[in-house]
Amino acid sequence: MRALPSRRHFARRSRLQRWAGLTARLCLLPLALLAPLPALAAELPIFDAHMHYNVEARSLLSPEQVVALWRRLGITGVLATSRPNQGTLDLMAALAREGRKDIQLVPFLRPYRVQPDRDDWFSNPEIEKMVEAELKRGIYRGIGEFHIFGRDADAPYVARMARMAKQRGLWLHAHADEDAVERILRHAPGVRMIWAHTGMSTSIDKVEEMFARHPSLVGELSYRSDMEDNGQLSPRWRALLLKYPDRFVLGTDTWVTSRWSQVPDIIATYRRLLAGLPPHTAEKIAWRNGLAMFGAQ
Repeated sequence: MRALPSRRHFARRSRLQRWAGLTARLCLLPLALLAPLPALAAELPIFDAHMHYNVEARSLLSPEQVVALWRRLGITGVLATSRPNQGTLDLMAALAREGRKDIQLVPFLRPYRVQPDRDDWFSNPEIEKMVEAELKRGIYRGIGEFHIFGRDADAPYVARMARMAKQRGLWLHAHADEDAVERILRHAPGVRMIWAHTGMSTSIDKVEEMFARHPSLVGELSYRSDMEDNGQLSPRWRALLLKYPDRFVLGTDTWVTSRWSQVPDIIATYRRLLAGLPPHTAEKIAWRNGLAMFGAQ
């Protein structure tokens, strides 16, 4: 009599089926990004201040496909921060080959070579060497996105990096809790910092308090799910954006490859929420702030 399959067999088969489904979806990703989109010529331009072209995405999407997607979505500026940094260099080369000036790309130096670097970059002497070598290119406008939380922001290299960024006029792009942000700004008061996700889960009251204390802090709004209230910009966020219209930017945060397929919806959501603001304020947050921060307008 044939033995019945074990629970372990079914669990293994289920895992394989999930992986097969994910692989199939990722293989179709380039086709999905080339699907027809509505004309966006009259839509609000967007500066994407949080974009990753990581090694996993590079295996599926060419730099030319990425640039074509930006153009079709009305993305006119991009802050590029990739793991490894070659992804950003590839995008810069693709734009240079085209010779067009409709998309401004702002390169940031990411202190990661591979994904595990995010866990200990601040205490790894090899990362410090890599950052110094990359800075010799003379092309980067900032350092990040890097992940840092709590007391890790008091690591000696974090303090040195923050002071170096201030001295050289570079921005920092930190995925951090409010504690780490405060520590970094104590190391280098006045250093210009983009706060990825504006803390993501940091209360809006705390965000407002930190913005009042730190005029060099800029909030990037990806993954702030509390911005939306019944399909519209929440009243609390509307008040904060009106209070600090020059200090917020948008981002897609394509941190995993599957997120690339969501970029059209992310951009559409931003445009819908910004429609709840006065046009001049919406323009600032959508694209003018990003360009102004880097002297591009």
